[in-house]
Amino acid sequence: MVRLTLDLIAKNVTHKNHSDEDSGQYLQKITHLNLSNKNIDTIGGLSFCKNLRVLYLYDNQISQIQNLDFASNITHLYLQNNHISSIENLSSLKKLEKLYLGGNYITVVEGLDKIGELRELHIESQHLPLGEKLVFDPVTLRSLAVTKEPVNFKNEDVSSETAFSVSQRKKQCPLKQNKERTKRLHYSDLKVVLNNWTKLRRMDLRGNPVCQTPKYRDSIIVESQTL
Repeated sequence: MVRLTLDLIAKNVTHKNHSDEDSGQYLQKITHLNLSNKNIDTIGGLSFCKNLRVLYLYDNQISQIQNLDFASNITHLYLQNNHISSIENLSSLKKLEKLYLGGNYITVVEGLDKIGELRELHIESQHLPLGEKLVFDPVTLRSLAVTKEPVNFKNEDVSSETAFSVSQRKKQCPLKQNKERTKRLHYSDLKVVLNNWTKLRRMDLRGNPVCQTPKYRDSIIVESQTL
């Protein structure tokens, strides 16, 4: 395995060697760093990169998010397709806007309420134990419900209530039953939608059991203040 060190960083950045500038001074200036697919298993050696904005660490062997305390200026962090099982040590990333964690081993989404600028979370395709679903910590769930962009996850990996809650800013709800969608919605599910999606304007429910309920359209419209 490979540990992320200053030597590894130096080999993967374009550095026009100036006589009056050493490698440490140069590392303080870089804003983008691509270290994807380098077989890295441990994050370290980045403390010199004070002005780093975008960090690519996807397709590695990283098992723990760590040693990012220096990274107060990072806005985009790419950690998909690693071996990460816990979302941790991100509280110092106050400017983080986009976090990519798809394809890891995360079972609980937590600790993201401390990231005030987060706009997008990509948490799809986790390697979950058989029969288990992705769990969202209630505090994190409330913070994600008002993100400016949708949270990206696979519908089959979360409960209906969770999926609805993290998407409350949506204005359209395409829940038409089709061959690819195995989850069938009942009226109890829809109450969660209507209570959380406060900006909802349109809803497509064709093919779901709720459509067999007499006057279901009237009931839903009465329940909602926006449809």
